[in-house]
Amino acid sequence: MLVKTILVFLGLMVLVALIGRALFPSALPRVMRKKSAPPVCDKCGRYVIGRKTCDCGGRAK
Repeated sequence: MLVKTILVFLGLMVLVALIGRALFPSALPRVMRKKSAPPVCDKCGRYVIGRKTCDCGGRAK
C-alpha cells in the first residue's frame, strides 16, 4: 500500500512538471530550452557568455 502511494505521488509530480513545461516554456533554464541560436544581447547584439545580462548594461548605441 505504501509503495503504491509513493508511485502515485511520483506520477502526479511528473504530470505537474510536464504541464508546467507546456504552459510556461520561457521559465525553463537556458540549458533546457530548445533554442538552437546562441543567446544574444537584445540591446547591443553581442553574444552573452556565462551571465544572464550583458556587459553593456543597456547603454548600447
